[in-house]
Amino acid sequence: MRQFWKTFKRYSPWLFLLLAADVFSALVLWISSVQAFEALIGIIVLAGLVLFSVILFVCYFKEQHKQAVFQDFLREPDAVNTEKLLSAVSRQEREQLSLLVSILEKKQSLIQEMEESLRDYEEYVEGWAHEAKTPLSLLTMILDNRTDEFSPSLHSKLDYVRSQLQEDITQMLYYARLGSSTKDYRFENVELRDALDEVLEDYAPLLEEKKFLIENQLQDENVYTDRRGLQFMLGQIISNSIKYSGDAPRLAVSLQCTDESEILTIADNGTGVKSYDLPYIFQKGFTGDSTDSRKKATGMGLYLTKKMAGDLNLKLEAESRWGEGLTISIVFPKIE
Repeated sequence: MRQFWKTFKRYSPWLFLLLAADVFSALVLWISSVQAFEALIGIIVLAGLVLFSVILFVCYFKEQHKQAVFQDFLREPDAVNTEKLLSAVSRQEREQLSLLVSILEKKQSLIQEMEESLRDYEEYVEGWAHEAKTPLSLLTMILDNRTDEFSPSLHSKLDYVRSQLQEDITQMLYYARLGSSTKDYRFENVELRDALDEVLEDYAPLLEEKKFLIENQLQDENVYTDRRGLQFMLGQIISNSIKYSGDAPRLAVSLQCTDESEILTIADNGTGVKSYDLPYIFQKGFTGDSTDSRKKATGMGLYLTKKMAGDLNLKLEAESRWGEGLTISIVFPKIE
């Protein structure tokens, strides 16, 4: 009905023109013959209204058809829909639409080229990351099996470098995956303590280097999510705590349950974040206050954590006081 009134408003000037013609005809009849005027005035007005109504409905259905064809063209701007659209419009509109179609075809071609380039980039990054894991695995094997061939100091440094490279490669790999159009998430019940232990084992050299005290308060709780995605998030949060740790560093992990959600909390006692920086810590490239530790930061870890949380339908919350540490909570919605 709304579309009908739009069509009526568009063609209303023609109704007024037709009524004006009727008034003029009636005036001529009245001047020439009062009897003829009285006999024909009703027929003239009725004929005008009927004629306008017929024209209005024809135009309305024509507009409906044009809009339907245009919607089909927008959904799939191929040659068939383009031809239907051009045949449904007037000659003046056809020239403008031909220009629009030409521009859209160029844009579509450019989008396809960019999508192909993006796929090539994603495949290259993933391929490179997997290739880079081979020498890292070899380094890990050497460090595990030939400990006696290295001095404790050299072994510790090599292990630290290996862990840092592993984190950087993992971060880059997930950065490429998060921007990909295809996802390979597998949602299942994940035991939190087991998943966290694996992450802590990966970061063991870095945690030992800083002499972290780990307070793991998790028991046998499960959450429904993607295991690898969750472990990536935990790894980035723990890595952030390591980078900005202070004296006698401590990391506390706990889980709180409410009626609507389960909240996994990871708290440290590091440098923390200033209050005016806290709203921006999940933004891409944000490193906050320019202390020595933050000058070396890329600002990507917590950004990727936030992106992954969005993909897994999780919420991230952060609390901090400058000089007292940072607390990050992952909120899992309860599955009925």
